Amino acid sequence: MNQEQMDRIHAGKGFIAALDQSGGSTPTALLQYGILKDSYSNDEAMFNLVHEMRTRIITNPAFNSEHILGAILFENTMDRKVGDQFTTDFLWENKRVVPFLKIDKGLAELENGVQLMKPIPNLEELLKRAVEKNIFGTKMRSVIKEANPEGIRKLVEQQFDIGKKIAEAGLLPIIEPEVDIHSVDKEKSEKLLKTEILSQLAALDEDVKVMLKLSIPTEDNFYDDLMDDPHIVRVVALSGGYTQSEANEKLARNHGLIASFSRALSQGLTAGQTDSEFNLMLANSIQTIYEASIK
Repeated sequence: MNQEQMDRIHAGKGFIAALDQSGGSTPTALLQYGILKDSYSNDEAMFNLVHEMRTRIITNPAFNSEHILGAILFENTMDRKVGDQFTTDFLWENKRVVPFLKIDKGLAELENGVQLMKPIPNLEELLKRAVEKNIFGTKMRSVIKEANPEGIRKLVEQQFDIGKKIAEAGLLPIIEPEVDIHSVDKEKSEKLLKTEILSQLAALDEDVKVMLKLSIPTEDNFYDDLMDDPHIVRVVALSGGYTQSEANEKLARNHGLIASFSRALSQGLTAGQTDSEFNLMLANSIQTIYEASIK
């Protein structure tokens, strides 16, 4: 594992850019970018358009290591190039932004108040390819809808079981058990979640390191004790459907918690903007997310 990258992720000032919408979420991402579904006729055309969007973001001068520590990609982006470099190499060699890979294959149906991850076929092969493409770490998402103790326990167990395999492959796992921001018992779910995470951390081998990507907690600074755990490299926050201003305001109240925003990062960016309009919007978004992350 690259020590310079580890040092940046562990102690650097900035945030993680989540550029990893894939599969079913790609049409939504393109629609928010101003590209209608009838603008493309098949998946390949769709993925070409989304790669153009992401290339426009990561090649932008505002997308730099002063504000951004890492970027989460999905598999299709990892296999594509920016100019004559693979996206991962462009990010690190040109921008000093650490590349991560989304590895989950989406969510299973709701059961016991949670949505576990679907099975990840050929996980070992995918992790091997990620290492070959100079990926530093991975991300996988599951979702908590209700404060169901059994469901939350199973969800956290699944995350850590796969996380150990990722660590064995030489990659840093980002464990993402999202609590739905619209859940009526969100705060209770967060308490159950933290208990289960602490239990799993206590059972890890001494040298295993992980990151956590969590919904911004209802109670400010609720995850401070997780940040202090020796297994934890960093705790980052997802925007979870909050607007950029809402997410920034809530994030800024949680000291040590940094952003890993997706929709809140790309909010307001459209295909029809001139380069100067696009640059200004992106630069402003990056600056405000950065400021919320370093408080």
